[in-house]
Amino acid sequence: MTIEMQISRVLMSETQDTHFVELREVSPAEGAAPRTFPIVIGYTEAAAIERRLLGQQLPRPQTHELLSSVIDALGHQVQSVIINDLNDHTFYAKLCLCSVANSSDCHEIDARPSDAIALGAAMQVPIFVEEHVLATASPS
Repeated sequence: MTIEMQISRVLMSETQDTHFVELREVSPAEGAAPRTFPIVIGYTEAAAIERRLLGQQLPRPQTHELLSSVIDALGHQVQSVIINDLNDHTFYAKLCLCSVANSSDCHEIDARPSDAIALGAAMQVPIFVEEHVLATASPS
C-alpha cells in the first residue's frame, strides 16, 4: 500500500555537505499525527526543490527542467513519484510515466528519490511512499 506524502520542508546546511528534504503524510489516520521522515539529498537537488517550492525560475533550464521537456517531447507525463524501498540506509524511487495519447501505456522508471522529488515538484505530481518504507523511516 502506498501513502500520499507532500514536501514539508527543505533543509540546506551552510556549514556541512548534508541537506534534507522532509516528507509529511497528507492524510494521517484519524486522531494520529502525520508521519514525517527526512531524506538526505545533494545540494543541487535541494536547491532545485526549494526553487520549485518558491516558484522561482532560472533563465536557462536546469537538469530537472530538461528532463521534464524531454518527457513532454516524447508524449508522456509524469503521473507520480513513488518511494518504494529503503535498503541499507538508501532510499529507492520510481517515476511513473504515462503516454498522453494512451493512458494504459505506462512505465515505471528507476530514479534517485531526490531527482524524482525535484521533477515531481516541478510538475506538481503526487508523491507516494510504500507503507513498509514509511514504517521504517518515520521517527514518529
